[in-house]
Amino acid sequence: MKLVNSQEMKQIDAKAINEYNIPGIVLMENAGIRTVEVIEEILDGTAGKTVLILVGRGNNGGDGLVIARHLMNSGAQVFVFALAKPEVLPPDARTNYEILNKMGGQFYELQQETDLDSFMVCLLNSDLIVDALYGNGFKGSLNEFETRLADMINWSKKPVVAVDIPSGVNTDTGAVTGTAIRATHTVCFALPKVGLVLEPGKDYVGTLSIADISIPRALLNDQQLKTNLITADMVSPFFKRRPAESHKGTFGHALVIGGSVGLTGAVVMAAYAALRTGAGLVTAALPASLVPIVDGVITEVMVAPLPESGEALIGLEAVSVLHNLMGTVSVAAIGPGMSGHTEAAAVMRHVLERAGIPLVIDADGLNALVGNTDIFKDRQVPIVLTPHPGEMARLTGKSIAEIQANRMEIARHYAMEWGVTLVLKGNKTVVADPSGNLYVNIIGNPGMATAGSGDVLCGIITGLIAQGLKASDAAIAGVYLHALCGDRVAEQKGQRGLVAGDLIAVLPEILGSFEKTL
Repeated sequence: MKLVNSQEMKQIDAKAINEYNIPGIVLMENAGIRTVEVIEEILDGTAGKTVLILVGRGNNGGDGLVIARHLMNSGAQVFVFALAKPEVLPPDARTNYEILNKMGGQFYELQQETDLDSFMVCLLNSDLIVDALYGNGFKGSLNEFETRLADMINWSKKPVVAVDIPSGVNTDTGAVTGTAIRATHTVCFALPKVGLVLEPGKDYVGTLSIADISIPRALLNDQQLKTNLITADMVSPFFKRRPAESHKGTFGHALVIGGSVGLTGAVVMAAYAALRTGAGLVTAALPASLVPIVDGVITEVMVAPLPESGEALIGLEAVSVLHNLMGTVSVAAIGPGMSGHTEAAAVMRHVLERAGIPLVIDADGLNALVGNTDIFKDRQVPIVLTPHPGEMARLTGKSIAEIQANRMEIARHYAMEWGVTLVLKGNKTVVADPSGNLYVNIIGNPGMATAGSGDVLCGIITGLIAQGLKASDAAIAGVYLHALCGDRVAEQKGQRGLVAGDLIAVLPEILGSFEKTL
């Protein structure tokens, strides 16, 4: 599903009106009807119920007027509080005002302090509030008077249905400057807006419904829209039925390179996650002296001992061994537990320069490339980078605060500049591909912020590439699978006790749920 900003949504609306000849008032009517359907479900019918509708100055207010008309027809008592005089409303909203006025709709002006008493009385006696104050395109902050209204609505604890987006939430970023109306339900039209899925805006949305208001599907699926919401429907096609005539080689051979003293668990988890994701063969390549540790933990993973430098660190002599190994596998992941010593960094760069297979670069593999990201530009093989914000800050020279403030555009920019698929981990992990497409994951939970969780994600993506998925598809599917696992474990055991191994343990169950749909 596409995820749009305010300008993109305005362009879609304009094309629906100007190219498909759908009158704007028809879109407004459909928006109102879809919202009333949600209200009827919330209130278990609207006859005899009392609804307060807050109407703004634009077409979002027009949606509110349509809602008022249909609720009146269904037998509800409706109070419309308008922050604008009828004569300043846009044409379609003005038409709906005139219709409602002829029907005997109850209008109250809400423009100054003295109007607040009647607003409070109706608020206290209402079963539900409709927020049609601001819609798509809101930026900045509510003014002082609007802030008073928002505070009163939030204080009331009444059910609130926001029309398209809660007033006070920035459509493009989810930012809330000052106060916003906290909805219990939001009815978003045509496509979800970016601000609805990013914090803190997401916290004001409540239950989100995406309503069809008859905008042509071709406009909603336009390939010029580059931002997407990762959903089960998007990921499902990546999991095809396995042919009966199969053997372990059919499903690829994944190589995981890394490990150092105290960090063998990273390699173990990445390798085991790749295997549990469905790779037919998995080899863990790590310092020779650490091989017995891995051998004793997972018997299904093959182990390749690497020449060492110092105490259990991958040495430069490992380059020739790795070169031979990479000639026998489908994909290689490098970095989990590798440590940041000098020779490991040199090995990382050598692997990147000579690899003829897709690479997934994680953890210390990323740190080894700080100051040397130009090396990506000459690579012909698909590359997936999986940084957390700290690693991304080191790679780009930006601060973590800068990364976190603009995660989507930073991921998109560097994926295109470096020609890689970039997985920027964290709350709302984003996947950006070299063509500028961006995919946002909104599932998962804080319990996944635990040691080894990133290693599991690295292994899942690697295992999917081993089975034949394109690097970008594997990253999208891997991020979603990883989050599904986290949510399943949290549901079963809670968030606080979640550990990385739990994610691997439920992988077969999660993958099985996709197989049932085949």
